[in-house]
Amino acid sequence: MSKQQLKERGFTIIEVVLVLAIAALIFLMVFIALPALQSSQRDTARKEDVSTVASAINSWTSNNRGAATLTDTALRPYWENHVSRNTTTVNVRASLTAAQAVTVTDATIDIYPRATCGEQGGSGTFNLRVGTARQYALVTRVEAGNGSAFCQQL
Repeated sequence: MSKQQLKERGFTIIEVVLVLAIAALIFLMVFIALPALQSSQRDTARKEDVSTVASAINSWTSNNRGAATLTDTALRPYWENHVSRNTTTVNVRASLTAAQAVTVTDATIDIYPRATCGEQGGSGTFNLRVGTARQYALVTRVEAGNGSAFCQQL
């Protein structure tokens, strides 16, 4: 073989480095985007869990026709096997007697009887207003917005 044929057979070091740099850039973009996507999926699951617990409250209310007081124990069979792993605890809190800011924690849905959703408070808090005897506010913490709260009312 001549020197000319040997020279044309392979890639130059510059070409190899350029391909590796492009591949590294693609991997970097994927690894940067992946945590944000996972966080968004967890927040969606948390919001769906709140809706599931809201449906559980409606079912419990229909079954008891308002005769009993809603408690953690009474509500548990209605939601227990229907929420994601992002929710570990559902607490029924005391009824509101005045508007107040409530603190929410991770993996927890807090139910406030006689309350309606107000506005977002500081980090990890939500302002609730007093509602009627048939209203409930369900509050949980989400990752979007640096641990802000999500509230749904019935």
